[in-house]
Amino acid sequence: MILFKKTGDLRRWIEQQRISGNAIGFVPTMGALHAGHISLITISKNSTSTTVCSIFVNPTQFNDPKDYQKYPVTIEKDIALLEAAGVDALFLPEVRKMYPDGTTNLETYGLGRLETILEGKYRPGHFQGVCQVMRRLLELVRPDHLFMGSKDYQQCMVVQRLIQLMDWSIHLHRCPILRESDGLAMSSRNTRLNPQERQRATAIYQVLLSLKSGSSLTTAQKILDDARFRTDYISICDAETLEPTNPSPGSIALIAAFQGEVRLIDNLLL
Repeated sequence: MILFKKTGDLRRWIEQQRISGNAIGFVPTMGALHAGHISLITISKNSTSTTVCSIFVNPTQFNDPKDYQKYPVTIEKDIALLEAAGVDALFLPEVRKMYPDGTTNLETYGLGRLETILEGKYRPGHFQGVCQVMRRLLELVRPDHLFMGSKDYQQCMVVQRLIQLMDWSIHLHRCPILRESDGLAMSSRNTRLNPQERQRATAIYQVLLSLKSGSSLTTAQKILDDARFRTDYISICDAETLEPTNPSPGSIALIAAFQGEVRLIDNLLL
């Protein structure tokens, strides 16, 4: 695995891959890697000739500065995991390299309703930050295939919108959610849960399963309340548009809730 910190070096290496006719797969991450991230690497390696991964904790997508400061950083462990997974190249930029003119007064993107509902409503500015960093990363890597986890369901929709806005020929793959043995969706944020919070956190998946079995949103909310969650939203939406709907084939249940200070999200197709 080659580790790149300079954008120019990465560009030159990517160009050599293209000259060699290699299809490029890209897995962008913020580090604190787990088996869910590695599953994206595996899918990319099975689908493309060259797999590039990035680790960059993007400051512009954190609407809460404290959340940015507390985001787990495990670089040495992450590098070892990526080497073992067979990643071809790792891009590890600094903030000043990604945003040489600073992180204020940045460009904005026409995301429409996507940034006013669900995650967009509760995390104002978050999706603009996602687009700001993804535009920079995708312009550098210029992948043929982009692999992202479906746990961040709305974020995948936002990135697809960015690809359309920029008129890029990039195929976005929404990859399956990986779960712990008790159903909790794998997430870098799980490491911030204390043992009691970690045990209670499984209620999110229990709620999703109950909604799939026909429970009401009222019942779902009670399960979260009993597990000491502070809920931002529980919603059942059309899986293509995120318009609110009744449970049916083609709908999806989405949840965002705090367990202690840690905000968790999850979803399940119904």
